Amino acid sequence: MDDLNTRMDKAPRSDALVFFGASGDLAYKKIFPALLAMVRQDGFDLPIIGVSHSGWNDAQLVARARDSVAQDAKSQKKKVDEVAFRKLAKQLKYVNGDYNDPQTYVALKKALGTSKRPLHYLAIPPDFFGKVAKGLQAAGCTDNARVVVEKPFGRDLKSARELNRILHEVFPERAIFRIDHYLGKEPVQNLLYYRFANSFLEPVWNRNYIASVQITMAEDFGVEDRGSFYDGVGAIRDVIQNHLLQIVSFLAMDAPVGHDATSLRAEKLRLFRAMRPIDPKDVVRGQYAGYRSIKGVDKKSDVETFAALCLHIDTWRWSGVPFYIRAGKKLPVSATEVFVDMKTPPLAIFDEIEPPQSNYFRFRVSPEVVIAEGARVKIPGDAMTGEPVELIARHHQRPEKSPYERLLGDAIRGDGSLFSDDETVEAAWAVVDNALNHEAPVETYRPGTWGPKNAANVVDNEGWHDPVNETSAPD
Repeated sequence: MDDLNTRMDKAPRSDALVFFGASGDLAYKKIFPALLAMVRQDGFDLPIIGVSHSGWNDAQLVARARDSVAQDAKSQKKKVDEVAFRKLAKQLKYVNGDYNDPQTYVALKKALGTSKRPLHYLAIPPDFFGKVAKGLQAAGCTDNARVVVEKPFGRDLKSARELNRILHEVFPERAIFRIDHYLGKEPVQNLLYYRFANSFLEPVWNRNYIASVQITMAEDFGVEDRGSFYDGVGAIRDVIQNHLLQIVSFLAMDAPVGHDATSLRAEKLRLFRAMRPIDPKDVVRGQYAGYRSIKGVDKKSDVETFAALCLHIDTWRWSGVPFYIRAGKKLPVSATEVFVDMKTPPLAIFDEIEPPQSNYFRFRVSPEVVIAEGARVKIPGDAMTGEPVELIARHHQRPEKSPYERLLGDAIRGDGSLFSDDETVEAAWAVVDNALNHEAPVETYRPGTWGPKNAANVVDNEGWHDPVNETSAPD
């Protein structure tokens, strides 16, 4: 998979970008900085139309964009590229209106002018998807158009199917791009590349050599000012159903038969359909102490801020290999890491080698990018005794595209490689749907710990491999 942007069929490029939710938090934090980077690095020169119900004009939209990119530059200790921003400002237009008002879409149609292939980005809650799609259709804004929709794509399998039905009434499946910014991250893509660009991995990448796989997504911060949003979602819906199952797919899928998006999606879909639906009894849910005192959170909330579970994949390659997944807030570190535990040698030739043995692969996805292999080496001396060592490869830090910059660029080009199709989204929901119907209440855990005590019962044998803060070292 040398280039996920390579397509066997070249799709026509979109000729305008419309983003609904122009005054929202997502646009401020992610979209404006991504657009500036696209202008600066890729020569992005399409008309950009922001739509919201804030009563703004063009100048106020430009001012909002200016404040956004300034804050982003400040967080990176950089300066705003003023030349690139002036170009971006000239491309920005604003359409004010209520999403329920047909005149909003009439005004948008006028603002699009001669555009024939717009890309509509719905950076809005899913409840508005249907209304906006129908409004665009009625105003004649959907012919040869594409649409990008944000996660969460539904709250469960039933609602995901309904959202797909609504969108399919207006857009063909090939024109729908379901965005998960996690798939736009360079380290996540590197998992897929590492799998299929190195021949030494394939012979051992199966149930004959792998004992278990652990995936941990830890955050040392809490919900903070997102209480009202998070209390309607929880850890399983927020990151496990999408981000972490996508990581599982990159780790466990078979090689695609081609370089195009259809081939990649076909292998991912096959894998998702092989995942055994998660039994609620195999899930431990936790909630950090103090969560219920956050603004917007129900005082009796049973929403999980931590979840640990065991996933099984019923394929010839993975049968019998447990995939342990956990995600949580207010944990000791912020890190996302994959730990692939290899089986012990069939015979213990050297007596000191006893479980737990030290053969493993470790992939750190964030905040650093680390690929490590655990092995044993002999200690100098007469005795045949050894010690565990870790062989580490670190990426040199270099500028890279942000996830939104990459994914918006792909959608404009019509490249769906890093987006999910309708069947894959529904298959992923089918895996976790039962886990949402929990009977046991959440277990409270102290901030700064690794979740509730019962999370240890999810994992057999060695227990969880806790990520630690990496120290910088020479490559």
